[in-house]
Amino acid sequence: MARGRPRKTGQSDAKRPSANGTGPSFEAQLFLAADKLRKNLEPSDYKHVVLGLIFLRHISQSFQAKHAALLKEDPQAAEDHDEYEAENIFWVPKEARWTYLQANAKQPTIGKLIDEAMAAIEAHNPPLKGVLPKDYNRPALDKVMVGELIDLISGIALHEEGAQARDLLGKVYEYFLGGFAGSEGKRGGEFYTPRSVVRVLVEMLEPFPNPARRVEGRVYDPCCGSGGMFVQAERFLEAHGGRIGQLALYGQESNYTTWRLAKMNLAVRGIDATGIAWNNEGSFHKDAWRDTRFDFILANPPFNVSDWGGERLREDPRWAYGIPPAGNANYAWLQHILWHLAPGGTAGVVLANGSMSSAQSGEGEIRRAMVEGDVVDCMIALPGQLFYSTQIPACLWFLTKTKANGHGSGGGAVGHKTFRDRRGEVLFIDARKLGHMVDRTRREFADADIARIAATYHAWREGTGYEDVPGFCKAATLEEIGTHNHVLTPGRYVGAAAAEEDDVPFPERFAALKATLAEQFAEADKLSALIQTKLGEVGTDE
Repeated sequence: MARGRPRKTGQSDAKRPSANGTGPSFEAQLFLAADKLRKNLEPSDYKHVVLGLIFLRHISQSFQAKHAALLKEDPQAAEDHDEYEAENIFWVPKEARWTYLQANAKQPTIGKLIDEAMAAIEAHNPPLKGVLPKDYNRPALDKVMVGELIDLISGIALHEEGAQARDLLGKVYEYFLGGFAGSEGKRGGEFYTPRSVVRVLVEMLEPFPNPARRVEGRVYDPCCGSGGMFVQAERFLEAHGGRIGQLALYGQESNYTTWRLAKMNLAVRGIDATGIAWNNEGSFHKDAWRDTRFDFILANPPFNVSDWGGERLREDPRWAYGIPPAGNANYAWLQHILWHLAPGGTAGVVLANGSMSSAQSGEGEIRRAMVEGDVVDCMIALPGQLFYSTQIPACLWFLTKTKANGHGSGGGAVGHKTFRDRRGEVLFIDARKLGHMVDRTRREFADADIARIAATYHAWREGTGYEDVPGFCKAATLEEIGTHNHVLTPGRYVGAAAAEEDDVPFPERFAALKATLAEQFAEADKLSALIQTKLGEVGTDE
């Protein structure tokens, strides 16, 4: 993945105003308070300490609320594990409950007590086996700091109950993930995709199940990181009248530590994470869902990976549009995702800008085959500085198995939409000028930016009042794309001013220039042949 400069822990988050504009948000204040306790512990290590405790606080509060309610109704039922499992609540034994740990927070044995609590929770809840951190008793971890963290986290959702407490703890967990990603820079980008980028993908795809229209609500992320795509998909579902559990979530992650973060992130939200698989080999070499097809795929794979083992997969059936180069995995990811799409499925993928124009190692031919195969639905150019891992611009690819469609995207309000026949067209959106700086190194999309992008795509896809907007969006035909040598950079089609050189890395500028030069050479050859023909005719006439 491309490199970027890390920002200082919590720096921008502390300055970000709350929703009412009166000052730093509750989550920002909490993150700053937690960061002050970090001392000399590395953020990459500290995040597991803090997130593990937030998770423990969450499941303990959910359990104790249900336990208290059952005690009033039927004391015997309060000890029945099935009563909790039926509501997706984890069983928490007495020695693992937050009240017990909080009472012992100042004891020198607190690290040992937390480790024992985590082990006990895993023993009683098989889905959490191997997920929770159990190294709070290590000598290098300051036990006074751990006790102070417990006191700090005890104040989260103190007076909230049920869904409100779950939502608040979930927001805190998500905010802390983003905060730690910012602290770690490039490494942070490996487990976290910024929320505003994920929201663009989700709002575009509208994940909502509708079996009557062959959209069953299967959502997949082949490199799922800490699970942010799934969290936002469930949020979209709930915001449009659905409920948690209607989407079937499938994912895969090759980093074991990151996989554990994803499992906890989903559990905090009450989301079933049994479909999130882990193995060292990753999705290319040990595909956990090889024979499964999905209605919605959201992915932010690592950019331009050169050591993905492509030389061992030359004959793989996934490469329907051409064998991806062994030195770059970008087109392997695109074709892996197309392989997994259901007939009416759609996918949104974050990739490096170079994927839109590269002609190296056969990538240009693969892109041409994909365009002519009519599987590219929409291309979006993003502004720079959206990501923790890189400050250079990226792009979004939207793929589909069929543009003939005629079916809706889901149920409820969004499910009544019908897609028009879009065969032979690709929508280009240039969003490079959107977004605002939240600090000196990172940009975010505002709600209005996300709504504008998504509304443009939906209007074009549904045939409801779409119009080309010079400098922003353009619906181009495949023939027109062919005249540009199948380069998919939106600026070529929407008429936007060329990007400043500093905004685009040299390899990407060079690749685009090569493609342009190739077009000009081809045109020169045609003109030369025409001139030779005309000269020959003159000689014949004489």
